[in-house]
Amino acid sequence: MIDCELPTEGRNPRTLDVDTLPTLEVLRLINTEDATVPMVVASVLPEVARLVDLAVESLRAGGRVHYFGAGTSGRLAVIDAAELPPTFGIWGRVVAHQAGGPGALSQAVSDVEDDVELGIRDAQEVQDGDIAIGIAASGRTPYVVGALRAAAGAGARTALISCNPHTPYGDEVEVHIGLATGPEVISGSTRMKAGTATKLVLNSFSTTLMVRLGRTYSNLMVSVNALNSKLRARLVRILTEATGMDARTCENALSEAGGNTRVALVSLLGEVPAARATLVLQETDGGVREALQRLRSA
Repeated sequence: MIDCELPTEGRNPRTLDVDTLPTLEVLRLINTEDATVPMVVASVLPEVARLVDLAVESLRAGGRVHYFGAGTSGRLAVIDAAELPPTFGIWGRVVAHQAGGPGALSQAVSDVEDDVELGIRDAQEVQDGDIAIGIAASGRTPYVVGALRAAAGAGARTALISCNPHTPYGDEVEVHIGLATGPEVISGSTRMKAGTATKLVLNSFSTTLMVRLGRTYSNLMVSVNALNSKLRARLVRILTEATGMDARTCENALSEAGGNTRVALVSLLGEVPAARATLVLQETDGGVREALQRLRSA
């Protein structure tokens, strides 16, 4: 039975005749509904900023960020966590927990989203000082609620990303990002607007988190290391853009840095050997701008 108390489960009055329309009109209707999502996300940016600041504090102190979700919400979380290592060179610090495990990524697993105890078990690796982020379109998925309560009990800071701004579980967490996406084109199909809004929030959260942690320089990916020849060529291009120096100079610096792009960049811009650049980056938790400022003030 559909729970019409949930905003995402109600019938959308703008799409009642969707099954009578020609193909192009169906697509236009979907696109019109999708166009409302960025405005919804814009309205919760202050809450996203609070969550970013909490996560920066946690990661700088050695903690981790944990995502918990079921179904589409969990899959989006897994995608976000999986894309951070190759993009920003950060490994094992942002992890995703999907209700039902890896098998639930490609095929729906029945009943796991209703399993509170499963959420509690999956949260056992959360430690004091970590950040636990529950993702649930309904804002009340039992698996997610169980995980967040267990994480809070372990001393973690907690947050909820939902498409139900008035869920009572929002009062249990430190940050509730309540997205008012409203009813879907197809009632209850939360892979649509709710999923799009969730993806935008996760993109914004994790990217801003990486920027704040110094994993970029300007708008360049400088935390990726040269693991193969194709990637090495890309990183040389990044170094030439960041420094204005020629490709040969940048390639030599990358070699002396052992393929570490940030070390090469600090070495080039700070005019110091790779060994010195490595030490300064360690002192600044890997932040390129902070490392350069330290060199200039030395």
